[in-house]
Amino acid sequence: MTFDLTTTKGRRKAEADLMWRDHGFLRLRFQNKRWISDEMVRTNQPSPKQIEAWANAGIRTIINLRGGLNSGFHALEVEACKKHGIVLENFTVKSRDTHPSEVIFGARDLFKRIEYPALMHCKSGADRAGFMAALYMHFAKGQRIEQAMQQLSLKTLHVKAGKTGMLDFFFQSYLDFAAQKHITFSNWVEIEYDPAAVKAAFMENWLGNVLVEKVLRRE
Repeated sequence: MTFDLTTTKGRRKAEADLMWRDHGFLRLRFQNKRWISDEMVRTNQPSPKQIEAWANAGIRTIINLRGGLNSGFHALEVEACKKHGIVLENFTVKSRDTHPSEVIFGARDLFKRIEYPALMHCKSGADRAGFMAALYMHFAKGQRIEQAMQQLSLKTLHVKAGKTGMLDFFFQSYLDFAAQKHITFSNWVEIEYDPAAVKAAFMENWLGNVLVEKVLRRE
């Protein structure tokens, strides 16, 4: 599906896509926003009007974590960022999967090169934004992983009980390994980390919990 913003029909289609298919109406008053440093804010998908407000507040870069490059929300976001002088970076991460090391180090490099103040967002500002916020706090601000991973919090609507808990499990896998063998997070990602093995370990534990608690109803 294409969204031609130069036509009235295309613009209306994009706005309807943002507002209804993408549930933008739920974000009109609730942005799930949180400044995690004096130069970085995390939030949910911003509307064009919200992008204008962020530009007026001094935001220089917006990081879109969703992908969705053929969506109405993205067409409107590209237009709004261009109009208000904001650089838009598309850096796709997942909410229910492990990420290869290239993505982890790509995030590190992204935080080094962008212009601040910056905003990063996913759809709801909960899972992908929390994951990237944790990486930002570690790589850019030097927080230890056990502190940085607190960005994945119920306070920002992240729920670790479902498959989105794979994001928490990724960081915990490092902490468990480092408890046995002293190693930095970067070295673990580069040398020891196996995305498929971490995902398999999570799914084995997760499926076991579902079987015991939901299906067999064991006490």
